[in-house]
Amino acid sequence: MAETPPATESATPQPLPKLSPAEFRIYNSMADHMDLFDEELIGRQHNRFRQTWNALYTAASHGKRPEGMSIKQFVSGGLQFCEHLHLHHSIEEMHIFPVLAKKMPAFQKKLKLLTQHKQIHAGLDQFQAYLEACVNGERELRMSELKALMDRFGSVLWTHLDDEVEQLGAEHMRQYWTAAEMKSMPM
Repeated sequence: MAETPPATESATPQPLPKLSPAEFRIYNSMADHMDLFDEELIGRQHNRFRQTWNALYTAASHGKRPEGMSIKQFVSGGLQFCEHLHLHHSIEEMHIFPVLAKKMPAFQKKLKLLTQHKQIHAGLDQFQAYLEACVNGERELRMSELKALMDRFGSVLWTHLDDEVEQLGAEHMRQYWTAAEMKSMPM
């Protein structure tokens, strides 16, 4: 079977017929997977990242931890957020994006979604290092510093979470993949 040449950013999508509900579920399955939260799925998915980010950012913005949460628990939650996001992006970059990049420009190297990963991790790594320094006793947790670190990558993180789900949505996926190919996707 001949390989399909990579798509180009300038390719104009052709109008496609309306999807039946069953076809929509097939083509939208990857977007649904990314936007769901399910402890049994690979890592924590986008809605869980949003929920955790919001809890951390709200605390940092208001200058106090959620009621009943110790400093240790709060910092541990921040570090888990970092670890889960690193794992999630590693899995995408090693197993998901290479498959999608065969036909979808947004998933090709040095283009939008991978560039966003790099921008996110530049800030995420600083955020994680700060929290680790707090755990090690090298720094005292200051919510204003935490918020400033989160502000460095928050905008690109939120844009990325939305962009990725949009790219994996049924209307985009069916422009590049058959229903049979969708059923064999690595998710």
